This record gives sequence, structure tokens and C-alpha cells, in this order.
Amino acid sequence: MFVLELTYTAPVERADALMREHLVWIDEQYAAGVFIASGRKNPRDGGVVLAVGEDRAEIERIAAGDPFAEHGVCAYRITEFIATRTAPGLAAYQQRLP
Repeated sequence: MFVLELTYTAPVERADALMREHLVWIDEQYAAGVFIASGRKNPRDGGVVLAVGEDRAEIERIAAGDPFAEHGVCAYRITEFIATRTAPGLAAYQQRLP
């Protein structure tokens, strides 16, 4: 599992101008089964995504396809973790230690 933290590297107005494209990209990742939660940070200086996947390189490739990243509006910090405990609604994503 991965936590994708994006931080704006440009004024929020540039993010707002790309928001429609960004949300289309977000919806594509939900449809593909990669993203399971997402939203704005508070204060609004970026966002956070919870993603599932086996391959960090693939998650990095997906993040690079975000219109925000393509247009230099944000930087991504990707943290991989093993979800050994989950809420009941996320039980399908629970993992075992290697």
C-alpha cells in the first residue's frame, strides 16, 4: 500500500486551473482499482492519496501522469507501507508481513 502526498509547488490558482483534468485523472485511478481514498490537505497546500499496488515503480509512473505533476504544479512524496491492520471496510487490503 502507498501514501501519496502531493504538495503544491506553484500558486494554488495554477492548481485550480488544472483541477478538472486532475479530477479526471483521479477518477481513472479509482476505476482502475488503484486509489482507495483521496482528498485535499488542510490547510490547502496539496493533497493525500491512499493507493494499492504491488510495484512502487508503477505507482511512481501513475503519479507522474497526474496533470498537476505534468505541469509542474506539485511534487509527490510516496511512502510505501504494509497495511497489517485495517478497518473492517478495508479488510480486502490487509497485508501480512513478509
